[in-house]
Amino acid sequence: MADIAVSFTPTEDQELIRSTARQYLEEQVSLARVREIMMSDQGFDQILWKEMAEMGWLGLAISEELGGSGLSSVEMSVLLEEMGRLVTPGPFFGSAVLATSTIHELATPEQQADLLPRMATGETLAGLAIFESARNWDPATPTTMASREGESWVIRGSKRSVIGGAQADLLLVAAATNEGVAVFVVDSDAPGVTVETEQVLDPTRPQARVTLDSVQVDASARLGSGDSVAGLRSVLSLGTAYLAAEQVGGAERCMEMSVDYAKTRYQFGRPIGSYQSIKHRCANMLMKVENAKSAARYAARVVEDPDELAVAAPLAGAVASEAYVWVAGENIQVHGGIGFTWEHDAHIYLKRAKTSSLLLGDSRHLRDLLGQAIGI
Repeated sequence: MADIAVSFTPTEDQELIRSTARQYLEEQVSLARVREIMMSDQGFDQILWKEMAEMGWLGLAISEELGGSGLSSVEMSVLLEEMGRLVTPGPFFGSAVLATSTIHELATPEQQADLLPRMATGETLAGLAIFESARNWDPATPTTMASREGESWVIRGSKRSVIGGAQADLLLVAAATNEGVAVFVVDSDAPGVTVETEQVLDPTRPQARVTLDSVQVDASARLGSGDSVAGLRSVLSLGTAYLAAEQVGGAERCMEMSVDYAKTRYQFGRPIGSYQSIKHRCANMLMKVENAKSAARYAARVVEDPDELAVAAPLAGAVASEAYVWVAGENIQVHGGIGFTWEHDAHIYLKRAKTSSLLLGDSRHLRDLLGQAIGI
């Protein structure tokens, strides 16, 4: 690993992204609206998606030549922190992060020119269909198969936990071939494709199961050439770093909710924040959040160094994941009885925290990756 000088001082542009995103989300994506969206049949808000496209969020990581903003991983992590604070609902992480990163990593320049401009404008929503069984996050051994038949490929198999799969126009499907693992662009309404919404703990981030029954695609539907395992692992590593940023935003907001409540909730004539047990809970929350924030922000700043990211991403993912779950649980404890009710917002954060902790790999899996990266 190379020695890297990393500055955590935000630039003016990064501060502008943070302030603009926070203002918009607080005004337009209140938790009342989050509840409406997550309880709807679609689990998705077209107006919100269009507004994100107009603000350039969907193309934040896409180059200007392809219709995006061409900003760095640091700007994306700043945006995701803010989105995590409000448990922003919808398929943003699946399409604008995972699918976009996969196309960047694997697609030819011609394929990128075809797909990415449409994704930047919100015209096309894509989902990454890579996982097949619970607690197996390694893309190297898919049971989904793709075989050549003439000038086409025929895909057979099924995928689970496809973020935004029910809303996606395109699915990026990983499948085993006689040439290694490949990723294919499949229309979600193609003959033989069945998409079913999965029942998940966190309805703010809808997921789907995709079944492919002899789905035929053109040879041009394959992203790039050769074995895609290394590229997919890079995508998951980058996704883990970005997810850590989102988890930090959620954890920090839970801490703020607890502190605010501790200042205003009175028992026996004094605010509960004056009691030692509550002080300790809030102080421990701060330690967890700041620890996770440091790890996540470092990971976002070393994306261009694959060796360094191989260490920083799983470390940030494990630390931020555990911190978010713990702080979200403590938030409920500080709020007491009201925190356990459906009417209170604390449960929305806990559900997001629990689901995110399994999204790209649990903490044990991430620590295994970390151990491999540092040679232990």
